[in-house]
Amino acid sequence: MESCNCIEPPWPADELLMKYQYISDFFIALAYFSIPLELIYFVKKSAVFPYRWVLVQFGAFIVLCGATHLINLWTFGMHSRTVAVVMTTAKVLTAVVSCATALMLVHIIPDLLSVKTREIFLKNKAAELDREMGLIRTQEETGRHVRMLTHEIRSTLDRHTILKTTLVELGRTLALEECALWMPTRTGLELQLSYTLRHQNPVGFTVPIHLPVINQVFSTNCAVKISPNCPVARLRPLAGKYMPGEVVAVRVPLLHLSNFHINDWPELSTKRYALMVLMLPSDSARQWHVHELELVEVVADQVAVALSHAAILEESMRARDLLMEQNVALDRARREAETAIRARNDFLAVMNHEMRTPMHAIIALSSLLQETELTPEQRLMVETILKSGHLLATLINDVLDLSRLEDGSFQLDIRTFNLHALFRELLNLIKPIASVKKLSVLLSLAPDLPEYAVGDEKRLMQTILNVVGNALKFSKEGSISITAFVAKSESLRDPRAPEFFPVPSDNHFYLRVQVKDSGSGINPQDIPKLFTKFAQSRSLATRNSGSSGLGLAICKRFVNLMEGNIWIESEGLGKGCTAIFIVKLGIPERVNESKLPFVPMVPAIHGQTNFPGLKVLVMDDNGVSRTVTKGLLVQLGCDVTTVSSGDECLLIVSQEHKVVFMDISIPDIGGYEVVGHIREKFTNHHERPLIVALTGNTDRVTKENCLRLGMDGVILKPVSVDKMRSVLSELLEHQVLYEAQ
Repeated sequence: MESCNCIEPPWPADELLMKYQYISDFFIALAYFSIPLELIYFVKKSAVFPYRWVLVQFGAFIVLCGATHLINLWTFGMHSRTVAVVMTTAKVLTAVVSCATALMLVHIIPDLLSVKTREIFLKNKAAELDREMGLIRTQEETGRHVRMLTHEIRSTLDRHTILKTTLVELGRTLALEECALWMPTRTGLELQLSYTLRHQNPVGFTVPIHLPVINQVFSTNCAVKISPNCPVARLRPLAGKYMPGEVVAVRVPLLHLSNFHINDWPELSTKRYALMVLMLPSDSARQWHVHELELVEVVADQVAVALSHAAILEESMRARDLLMEQNVALDRARREAETAIRARNDFLAVMNHEMRTPMHAIIALSSLLQETELTPEQRLMVETILKSGHLLATLINDVLDLSRLEDGSFQLDIRTFNLHALFRELLNLIKPIASVKKLSVLLSLAPDLPEYAVGDEKRLMQTILNVVGNALKFSKEGSISITAFVAKSESLRDPRAPEFFPVPSDNHFYLRVQVKDSGSGINPQDIPKLFTKFAQSRSLATRNSGSSGLGLAICKRFVNLMEGNIWIESEGLGKGCTAIFIVKLGIPERVNESKLPFVPMVPAIHGQTNFPGLKVLVMDDNGVSRTVTKGLLVQLGCDVTTVSSGDECLLIVSQEHKVVFMDISIPDIGGYEVVGHIREKFTNHHERPLIVALTGNTDRVTKENCLRLGMDGVILKPVSVDKMRSVLSELLEHQVLYEAQ
């Protein structure tokens, strides 16, 4: 019994439960006290948590719960009232804080839920941005490929290179198995295989252009997936059981297709397209991506632009080559024309001199012969020779004038002259001829016609003489009327000459001259031919008129130079003609300028005036011309010395010689040099003889050079007795020869 009393009995069940509660409360309190430490650490490390005060409140709740469990350890045994009060207080505070925390969580939980929603939204946005960045990177890659392809395609402007480069670069960039270009044929009814990447199909194969698949591609500017079995996609032979890769096709606009000629391309086209077909490798799971299709579309557009540039370049190069050929041809024609003009002028100059020398002999000797005793028959023959000689001399002058007018070297000699005296001189010249033909000549000058004018007196006189000469030539009876007046502004314009635009002004006027005859007339349809050189009206050509066909042609050019117009009016054969011309003349600026002495343009006849004892020196290298000139001067009573060279002239010339006639085209010392030496030899002007150039050159430069070097005049071959008499009279009277004869 006693041994049984030494063994400690096991704990009662209530005590065991109390023991477990005690241990549990201890660990609960320990856990409760560790949780606030963790929350403090979290709050300290989290700088962005928006609910710190909630965490503080929650920490207080946990601390109070832990304190309650800790105090509860002292309640498992006997305990004092103080422990009970403290325990009660802790539980009350825990209850208050736990209720407040529960109420606060009711308000916080929705906010926490919205934050979670926002977090999910942001995650979705981030994923979307990632996808967009992927697209951007894809587009950048596509753009890089496009720029690379564009650079390669547009690095040349040869259309064949452009198309071939396109296929090669697309095949390399997209790793294509095949790429081909189908071009429309000339008829536009078929597509022809023109370029391939792998050359697996022969170029030149054609398919109808109206196939549904082709119409589908041509109807949109986007790349279109087509069946690998359609005719335009059969670009390689089928190899066993391999599955063909995906195929896309895109249209390529052909701009300015008329410039592209490959095999059988069309010359003209509107809305024409080529077809580009691209095939992925066979037996491959690869598919066309959107960015690859966009790349194909962009490249197709770039090819169209490059082809248009190539077309423009080819057109411009073709135009440039054509222009260069035209410029070369024009330059060659210009050089040939200049050479021809120089040759013609040289020929005319030589022929002028060579023809005038024998003409000088013919006219001079004929005029000398006319001074002798002749039978009527002999005198008639001599007069005929003289008339023929003068006609030939006039023809030579007309040819030379026309030559200078055509090559643009002719210039008007503008000066002030007496207009009324010019018409009076004209009347004196034509009256003898008119009296022989028993024609009456009437001259009518308007009261308002200025007495003096500014213009080319010689060419105006030549024009009037040509027109009046035609009237005398083709009139057998009746009269010839010459009317001159100032043209009014309303009568200046002529509908037959729309290119004639007269402009009235205060410092010039328009002279209108009308020459009306009662001659044979002319058919109206033949009038335009009259102003064509070497052309005559058929109605007049049959007549023995002695006309060369140059007179009116030269008149028209002279009138045009004087800013005027000329025309002829006739009602038909047998009804006479009226020749009308208008020329522009200036008005002298000062009155005293117009009061210049009038010098006749055509030498007047001075009767039988001779110059006995007048010492004259003649220098001419041509023996015939020298002898003829000496004969003319001897006939006029002069004491003549002749020399054949400039050296002889300088040795012989002296103060006793009053006049020196010299041919300026002598071969050894030029005539211009001889003039200079004579002027140096005779420093006193009164002791120096008068120097006159005797030449066959009619150009203005020759006359200007002679006068510039100090010559006293220029006389043009041929020369008759009357002409030489007039020259000597004028020289001795005025000490100068006013006009080249």
